[in-house]
Amino acid sequence: MTGGATRRGQTGFVVGFLAPAVLIYGLFVVWPLIQAFAMSLYNWQGISMDRQFIGFKNFIDLKADSDFHHALINNLLLLFVGGGVSLGLALLIAHALQDSGKLSKTMRSFVLFPQMLSLVVVALLWKFIFNPRSGLVTSAMNALHLGQYAKTWLADAHTALTAVGISFVWWACGFYVMLFTAGIRAIPQEVGEAAELDGARGILRFRQITWPMLWSIKRIAIVHVTITVMNVFVLVYLMTRDGQTSTDMMLTLLYRNAFKFSKYGYATSVAVANFVVVMILSALILFAFRKNPETSR
Repeated sequence: MTGGATRRGQTGFVVGFLAPAVLIYGLFVVWPLIQAFAMSLYNWQGISMDRQFIGFKNFIDLKADSDFHHALINNLLLLFVGGGVSLGLALLIAHALQDSGKLSKTMRSFVLFPQMLSLVVVALLWKFIFNPRSGLVTSAMNALHLGQYAKTWLADAHTALTAVGISFVWWACGFYVMLFTAGIRAIPQEVGEAAELDGARGILRFRQITWPMLWSIKRIAIVHVTITVMNVFVLVYLMTRDGQTSTDMMLTLLYRNAFKFSKYGYATSVAVANFVVVMILSALILFAFRKNPETSR
């Protein structure tokens, strides 16, 4: 066979394998996104087929909607505080439990346990923990003679978002511990041995070896936690009964407009805005992590 024929055969082979995946992705991801954007241009109640084309009016209204601004700020707060704490805590735990001993394996299993639970279970569990009458938090404060400071965490506008953030960190941390653990184990053993010979142990080893060599893992983790936080719904909805507007997120706002106010077109514009925010944040993260010190690129 000639070189050209060989290349054409290789191209046909690659196209044949990629075509089903591309078709499925286009059918179930790209096409629904196009339909969602198209729906956001209509005034539609979601019940009948009657709908009125209004162009970008939904997005203009969204820009002036204080509820949308509040939900976006809450999402960003949960991302930068809750997501940041989750990643930082996970990295420290992964570094502390990087040996392969039985104790480290057991501790990693305990940390990963929340990830095995459904978010519905996590939400109900933490709702019980923050119960103002019989919850673990109230009981602990009473045991410490601090009962006068006990409050209805999930009903108080000043503490509800904090309570949701605590439950999110508890649930999300284990996944990132496993992610960082895999990254640490991928670091060449001779690098760690050389660092120990040079006296780099504990925090010094973390700063000089672990931190810079987890560049690609950190990028993946930050993008993942961004997508997770921006799409959080069940945790907030079940913990606050969708009645605590101080914890409103983008998707709870979407749900309320679609299923309570029957404003499907407007709700879809919220979904499109959420998608755009996620894409912008992901692009900024990838840009910030564009130069990998591991490969000097």
